[in-house]
Amino acid sequence: MQVTETAAAGLKREYRVVVPATDLAARVNERLDDLKGRVQMRGFRPGKVPVTHLKRIYGKSAMAEVIEAAVREANQKIVNDHGLKLATEPKVVLPTEEGAVESVISGNADLAYTVELEIVPPIALTDFKTLKLERFTAKVTDTETDQALAAIAEQNRPFIAKTEAAQKGDRVTMSFQGTIDGQPFEGGSGEDVPILLGSGHFLPGFEDNLIGLKAGDSRTFDVTFPDDYPAAALAGKAATFAVTVKTVEAPGEVMLNDDFAKSLGLDSLAKLRDALRERLQRDHAAASRQRIKRALLDRLDERHKFEPPPTLVEQEFNNVWSAIENDLKQQGRTFADEGTTEEKARAEYRGIAERRVRLGLVIAEIGEKNNITVSEEQLRAAVMEQVRQMPGREQQVWDYYRNNPNALAALRAPLFEDKVVDFVLELAEVTDKEVSRQELFKEEAE
Repeated sequence: MQVTETAAAGLKREYRVVVPATDLAARVNERLDDLKGRVQMRGFRPGKVPVTHLKRIYGKSAMAEVIEAAVREANQKIVNDHGLKLATEPKVVLPTEEGAVESVISGNADLAYTVELEIVPPIALTDFKTLKLERFTAKVTDTETDQALAAIAEQNRPFIAKTEAAQKGDRVTMSFQGTIDGQPFEGGSGEDVPILLGSGHFLPGFEDNLIGLKAGDSRTFDVTFPDDYPAAALAGKAATFAVTVKTVEAPGEVMLNDDFAKSLGLDSLAKLRDALRERLQRDHAAASRQRIKRALLDRLDERHKFEPPPTLVEQEFNNVWSAIENDLKQQGRTFADEGTTEEKARAEYRGIAERRVRLGLVIAEIGEKNNITVSEEQLRAAVMEQVRQMPGREQQVWDYYRNNPNALAALRAPLFEDKVVDFVLELAEVTDKEVSRQELFKEEAE
């Protein structure tokens, strides 16, 4: 086999490979010899079928298998001999001359092809001990617990039917039919829809028109969709709604006591407060983790500047850009509505794609250099967590991951990333900084 480098530019490599026809023929004969001992053919005793006869019947298929194996082995040898790390699968370019491939399969010509490679550049990892990071922490206060308890109480507030006219704070159950220029529109109708008057969940002015109505009353009124309404086809349009009130209910009192806690499955109000505090502490820990992880990834990005493989960047950009275009299409919006242009948006998201690819390669390099892996037990636990989230479809979810390697890889990736993050944080200089809840969650809210 002869290998010649024909091009090298940036992260692109190209090699010309020639495998002599004599080598291919020898491999085919080896395969046919092996086949002779296993094949059964009428008129021949087991193991006595002549190779020449087998070649007439199986020669082309054996040659095709040999060629496939030779290409695979040659490509792997190139990678090993040159110490390359591939970013993408090798691209094999066979000769395009008429009859060239047939001549190789027939054993009348050498196998000659070009293989194009895109490689990962060498990555010099920073000294993680020189990284300085702040870990934001926030205590769960009594006030925060009281607010969470009040929210739980509001969600579980009873409503009592009333015969009087609806007023702000009441819950109205209604049916409605909306039209624009006399024509119904998508999403403009509903049956037995509850609405809390004063919640602001419907169009501006809609809830105000329900105040004063009683169960059984009907009213027709006009409201206008906001100019920034997500569905562009409705934005700024005037609509007419015909509404019939089914029930009017007044909010009842919520007594925050042991009985209330028991209605939620806890033994006492104190136990409910403890449970809420624990949940808030988990929320704080998750937010703290997210903040320091984001900061760490920023530092790794700053310290590892290299040209990422173009094909990986293009693939990542295409995935991101497709999602952006789909979101805009579903919302009926344009780049102008977002205060930008398509050109500027493309440049911004290409930069995001480059960062993602670069960080992905850095994380992979850290994991490889430090023998960080996701165990089968950890992966199985992650699958079981997915199974638990789909009650009634457990077997279907389990089979999906068992039979779909790509889905399993997608589940493994964040586990691997978190293990790498934990490894680096152990080495970095991390100082805790106590902040308020508002400061802890600030970036997530922005």
